[in-house]
Amino acid sequence: MPSPDAPGPAATVTRETHHSEALIIGGGLSGIGAAVGLRRTGIRDVVVIEKADELGGTWRDNTYPGCACDVPSALYSYSFAPNPEWTRAFAGQPEIRAYLHRTAAAHGITPLIRFGTEVTRAQWNPHDARWHIETNRDHYTARFLIAAAGPWHEPLLPDVPGLADFPGEVFHSSRWRHDHDLTGARVAVVGTGASAVQFVPAIQPRVGRLHLFQRTAQWVLPKPDHHVPRAERWLMRRLPVAQRVLRSAEYAALEALGTGFRHPSLLRAVQQVGTLHLRATVKDPGLRRALTPDYTLGCKRLLLSNTYYPALTRPNVTVHATAVEAVRGSRVIGAYGSTADVDTIILGTGFRILDMPIAQRVFDADGASLDDRWKGSPDAYLGTTVSGFPNAFILLGPHLGTGHSSAYMVLEAQLDYIAAALRHFRSAGWTVMDVRPEVQAAFNAEVQQALPSTVYNAGGCSSYYLDGNGRNSFSWPWSTGRMRRRLARFDPEAYTSTSLTPEGHPVSG
Repeated sequence: MPSPDAPGPAATVTRETHHSEALIIGGGLSGIGAAVGLRRTGIRDVVVIEKADELGGTWRDNTYPGCACDVPSALYSYSFAPNPEWTRAFAGQPEIRAYLHRTAAAHGITPLIRFGTEVTRAQWNPHDARWHIETNRDHYTARFLIAAAGPWHEPLLPDVPGLADFPGEVFHSSRWRHDHDLTGARVAVVGTGASAVQFVPAIQPRVGRLHLFQRTAQWVLPKPDHHVPRAERWLMRRLPVAQRVLRSAEYAALEALGTGFRHPSLLRAVQQVGTLHLRATVKDPGLRRALTPDYTLGCKRLLLSNTYYPALTRPNVTVHATAVEAVRGSRVIGAYGSTADVDTIILGTGFRILDMPIAQRVFDADGASLDDRWKGSPDAYLGTTVSGFPNAFILLGPHLGTGHSSAYMVLEAQLDYIAAALRHFRSAGWTVMDVRPEVQAAFNAEVQQALPSTVYNAGGCSSYYLDGNGRNSFSWPWSTGRMRRRLARFDPEAYTSTSLTPEGHPVSG
């Protein structure tokens, strides 16, 4: 007879299968916007899968000191959910995260989110014309799949020899260790992108020594940020038209800047602003030379800061104008021989923008993943649909990135396209829609033909806009106005379709 304390048989975990009309992967700004858009289109049966325990996406994950938006607040918000309460012209991370929480709650999206649920595999099943989604918890099927995991999600970790054996603390800026006290610490910062430009000035006053390893100098323009007075916020609350006017004015200003991205010679005047900003704040000639870029402004992501350059002039900061070659014990070694003995390494190395991990988990009917199909160069028709992956949409996908505007502008253009597609889908009695491969190929060729004259390709730098094959798979080479017009109309002729006769027989179109 077994002892009362003996373990019994292992508990059987029962996984339920849930059916929905639409399933959204990701509960960040794209996923929330998609859920609102779908419900406005009349699709009420929506599920949002979120692997974390909180919504917010990149604005949940990035909590590093100084984290803020580099797009004006009035533009960095949904047009259907204006926020009159921004306290700064460029909102900080806590305010943006709170805004996303409020918006999700106000539009009834929060109850739709399955938190702590991670998609492990999503595959199209042609037999029932549905997506079958496996997660770490339950199974799901859905008529439509929307990938909203976002490009600024998975940290890009550098492959540096010896980094794994570093005896101190190592963390990426998007996984900030708030429990690690930096007071008096010897810190090496690897990377000088958008995150580092924000957190370096925030931590510089309290660290003992800060060694900044800069592979490439960045163009940094003054940031026209300011506190929004209470009276102005009151006006925005009382007169919604004032918010719309501000949003339109800021959009027009950024589009004017965007003209230069398509005609790089026009950026010389803006580049001069960056040069004057550097001269005014960095007096040491040697440091100024190290911080002066050798490419055209806009070739890399445009950075804004009033505090970054001054922080680099402080006595406890050393700028190493070199990539990191190796880490040996507590010593960080630059490619040109400079070294730094540190006890903390902070990686400001950005994100896996183009090799999005979600692409390894979404499969076509034959079992090929998006990653398999793309072979290192992401591709989608209008940045939104991919041939061979029916009834599926990608948000903030390939070819839609801009260097000057707001992600919300891109997102809402896509949501308009998806809404039009789904309205046609239902009115035409479709059960399956799949973009024609020749249509997708023609669009991609059009993009690639337009990109060489833009600053993204012609600016003389190597940026995250370029994929592993050296092709720009990120950028939209035209204005966001053209993007909005292009995505405003759904083109059914670009798709093959299947519908059912009254007798239930499939008919292809």
